[in-house]
Amino acid sequence: MMAAAARMLTRSQSRSTCVGSWGNGEEPAPPGNREVAAGIKSHRPVKRQQKTQRLHVSYEALNGEKNEGAEPLAVTVWEPQDWQQQLANIRTMRSRKDAPVDQLGAEHCYDPSAPPKVRRYQILLALMLSSQTKDQVTAGAMQRLRAQGLTVDSILQTDDNTLGKLIYPVGFWRSKVKFIKKTSAILQQRYDGDIPASLAELVALPGVGPKMAHLAMAVAWGTVSGIAVDTHVHRIANRLRWTKRMTRSPEETRAALEEWLPRELWRDINGLLVGFGQQICLPIHPRCQACLNQALCPAAQIL
Repeated sequence: MMAAAARMLTRSQSRSTCVGSWGNGEEPAPPGNREVAAGIKSHRPVKRQQKTQRLHVSYEALNGEKNEGAEPLAVTVWEPQDWQQQLANIRTMRSRKDAPVDQLGAEHCYDPSAPPKVRRYQILLALMLSSQTKDQVTAGAMQRLRAQGLTVDSILQTDDNTLGKLIYPVGFWRSKVKFIKKTSAILQQRYDGDIPASLAELVALPGVGPKMAHLAMAVAWGTVSGIAVDTHVHRIANRLRWTKRMTRSPEETRAALEEWLPRELWRDINGLLVGFGQQICLPIHPRCQACLNQALCPAAQIL
């Protein structure tokens, strides 16, 4: 009897193990004393306790959803050394706002009493004239044009010779006469005498470059579309090493600055650096001795 009971127990355990291995993957509970004596299989499986692994998943919240439990994504963004202190020093040096750009820039050359459409046109025209031209010369040309009634219609009715005399001596005045006439005709035909409200359409106008377009978006439409980079911003950004590597053109500088400079600074950075370049960080013989950034500027060590 003992041998028979042992054989029955062995068969029972073997079959139970086989069912557990090929069935639901769970091991059966060991049979009780009565079940062993009767050779009956147990049907009360005991589940294994598995260790729960915590996965710390970081993700960006979309569409304004809150993500209180997740860790923020670690994004490495290059930024120049000491740029915040350098910018704070520039703000201090520009606090009086007495540079030519502060009184004679394109945003100061339009007629504030004119209708909005005319004001926007005058802003664009001032920007077109300002290329390769000092602010004082641009402001003088705008005064002469406004005295004749500066609208799209009045410009189209002015012959090229007269228009040239009015804007002289702005840089490349002959080419600008042609650009102004072509652009004015396009504005009359396609935009009802207004200027486009998009960067792409502004850049497509004859004689309008990226810097002018970004400034027109900011001044005329109140929209920050990018950083306006002219020769001053281009020069100073390279002197302060605000780019990963030396850049060769204003457009290359613009792209480099927009990679790291906080967007809330994009609107102000042009005016700050242009005035700084007109007064202290001059193209030739910069006034490093009067600059608060002398100890922080890499270029000051070699200039």
